[in-house]
Amino acid sequence: MPTTDLMMRMADARHFRLLWSQDILEEVEKNLVTQLRLSPEAARRRVSAMREHFPDAMVEDYANLIPAMTNEEKDRHVLAAAIRANAELIVTSNTKDFPVTSVGPYEIDVRTPDDFLLDQLDLHPDDVLQITFDIVAQMQNPSMTLEGYAQALHDTMDLPLFATELTHLRSRKA
Repeated sequence: MPTTDLMMRMADARHFRLLWSQDILEEVEKNLVTQLRLSPEAARRRVSAMREHFPDAMVEDYANLIPAMTNEEKDRHVLAAAIRANAELIVTSNTKDFPVTSVGPYEIDVRTPDDFLLDQLDLHPDDVLQITFDIVAQMQNPSMTLEGYAQALHDTMDLPLFATELTHLRSRKA
């Protein structure tokens, strides 16, 4: 999950406030098993580590808001949690599930991971570059260069804008 790792490291660097709910973490755990083919135990450990590392990220007491949400039904819990936490932004690949008519009244913006990470790169170029260097340095199997990592983000993680700008920034800093 390179995108998740990248975002959590940026949150750890205090570039933004990471938020999730129990419902969101259950969805993450399920996706780790079904999409990334982690074992259920490995998925549980990863979500548990996320919870432990970011204890302030947990949003609670939002269930009473769900019935009033007008976005895609399966994602109403996400918007309700964002509202409860006074979030300004929801980062999701499923932007169509959060139409402006459903998030606008709460002054919440919706961005794709690519757009969000591109914004982070614009706001904190040196930090984001260092975070990506750190990720690449820890890759063992297989080992990878920053350029290879950026290519993987572009090709398999649907982060073409971020990957391209990351590569350009690296070229300018070299």
